[in-house]
This record gives sequence, structure tokens and C-alpha cells, in this order.
Amino acid sequence: MARTAHKELTRQRLLDQGVTLLMERGYHGTGLKDILAGVRVPKGSFYNYFASKEEFSAEVIRHYIEPFVRQLDDSLKRPEVDALTALKDYFRSLIAELERRRFVGGCLLGNLIGEISDTNATCLAALRDAVHRYRDQLERGLAKAQREGTVRTDLSAAAMADLLADAWQGALLRMKVERSVWPLEALVGHLLEGYFRA
Repeated sequence: MARTAHKELTRQRLLDQGVTLLMERGYHGTGLKDILAGVRVPKGSFYNYFASKEEFSAEVIRHYIEPFVRQLDDSLKRPEVDALTALKDYFRSLIAELERRRFVGGCLLGNLIGEISDTNATCLAALRDAVHRYRDQLERGLAKAQREGTVRTDLSAAAMADLLADAWQGALLRMKVERSVWPLEALVGHLLEGYFRA
């Protein structure tokens, strides 16, 4: 049992290191040697955890999106706030974290979509799944806000979730160019405080 727990802990540490390095250096700039050195795992041992760099990167993508989906779900389950307020609070917390990190990184999904989605089928499938999971969680939140009467109903929650997810990715790229969170703040203002309002 202890050996299984140790193996799972090492696997999680490899995934955490993968998120950090893929965010900083991208897929092509990250080698297995760098990943393993940060976790102090011998090179030959990598294949006890992952079949290839492609499969490792796909797992990193799944590992990366999970806390965002969970955080959004937790925000929407708060009984003391309505869904629209929960969505705004959620995005404001992301904005505050990005500002704290000095606009570095952005979103691993957006970064990898731009870098490898045309050339890596394994990662493309993981990226698509992650984007859909996130978009679906946004859709649930917007549908709840519609039921609560705070968000317009002439547009479907699915269409608004797509727009919000797509615009967020674009605003993250603009943030990196501008070295400012104003594109993200403008997005939240225009959509969640304006266009989506009932």
C-alpha cells in the first residue's frame, strides 16, 4: 500500500512539474530531462508512469484543468450568492492571481492550442476535452443564473458559455501583450455585467 501511495505521489509531482514547465517553456521547449530533474526521478523510471512525452502532456492537460473546474463548481455551489455573482467572483479571483504572477503564463490550454494542436493528436484530444469540461461548467453556471433571473434568456446558456470561454482565452493573450489585466477586467465587465445581464 505504501509503495502504491508513493508511486501516486511521484506521479502527481511529475504532473505538477509538467504544468510548470509546459507553461514556462511550451511543449517543444520542455524535455523529459528537465521534467525528471525537477522531481528527482531517474530517466528510466519515467516510463513506469507514462508511455511517452505525448501521453504525459495529455495527462498534464487533464491535471491542469481539474482545479479550475473544481473551483468554478465550488463557487457556483455557494449558497449565499447567486450564480451570476459567483461567476463574477470566480473570474475576479483568477484575475487577481494573474496580476499577482505579473501576467506570466496565461492559460496552459491556450498556450498549447497555439503551439501543438495541429501536430499532436494525443494532446489535441486532451485539449478538446479540457476546453469542453470548462465550457460545460460555465454553461451550468449561466443556466443557473438564467433560472435565477439575472441572465438573459433569449440566448442559450451554451452559446453564452462558448462566447465567454472563447473571449477569456483571447483576453488572456491580450493580457500577455499588454502586461496588464485590463483586457480580462474589460471582458468580465462587458459580458457578465453587461451583455449577459437580464
